[in-house]
Amino acid sequence: MKSVFFTDLDNTIIYSCRHEIGRDKLCVELYQGREVSFVTIKTWEMLRQVKERALLIPVTTRTIEQYDRIQLKVETPEYALVCNGGILLEKGVENPVWYQDSLALTADCREELKAAQLLMERDKNRSFEVRNIRELFLFTKSEKPEKSVEYLEKRLDTEHVCIFQNGAKVYVLPKNLNKGAAVKRFLQKLQREGQETGTVYAAGDSGFDISMLQQAQISFAPAALGNSYKLPEQTLVVEDQEMFSEAVLRRILQQTGNIHNLNMFCGGKEVEI
Repeated sequence: MKSVFFTDLDNTIIYSCRHEIGRDKLCVELYQGREVSFVTIKTWEMLRQVKERALLIPVTTRTIEQYDRIQLKVETPEYALVCNGGILLEKGVENPVWYQDSLALTADCREELKAAQLLMERDKNRSFEVRNIRELFLFTKSEKPEKSVEYLEKRLDTEHVCIFQNGAKVYVLPKNLNKGAAVKRFLQKLQREGQETGTVYAAGDSGFDISMLQQAQISFAPAALGNSYKLPEQTLVVEDQEMFSEAVLRRILQQTGNIHNLNMFCGGKEVEI
């Protein structure tokens, strides 16, 4: 019986080139010939071990194309939930039934998303095109994202949609298209298929991840997230001075009783974990 580890990617496992993570790192994403995302060597080594002990499931707002750019340099995860859980990939291939179910679940928000798109296009602070991601949610960028969020919140029915900001990015999503709902659906799918699971873990660093953390038996979040959101009781908080990816994976390996093999060699030199 395997544990299940649902994890956000950006700023949870991988870090952009703008994030200082030290010199001992591996590139895991190329975009237009540029190295744009990295993992620490310690993260890579521990991720390999976690994947042996648990079913690793990336859960991300990235589209399929954006997710496919990531090469974690471990065996490709059997499953991934992309587009904020609206699309399920199985061995890299989209599950069409899952997607149709996602459209059905968000059908009552379709008109509100249309209204949101018009409002986003009129937003004077918008600095990027408005993208409709597979009829599931909307995305753009803003020069003043807080103002854009305020503008949308005053005009949209927040009983049906959520408005999120992540840096300069602004999203409008159906209330029931969230990572937590996707995790719940996925666990039900495993149960229907007769697959028993052990402990359910989850890790994430942003407001997008709160609902996912709520679905886990043990979840992980950086301390800074607790300044903006109420964290679930089962959340283990990682202090800001720790590398979040390494702290999460180390704790999962401790929980699964596999911490004793963590001193190993990478690229010809010893890595202390």
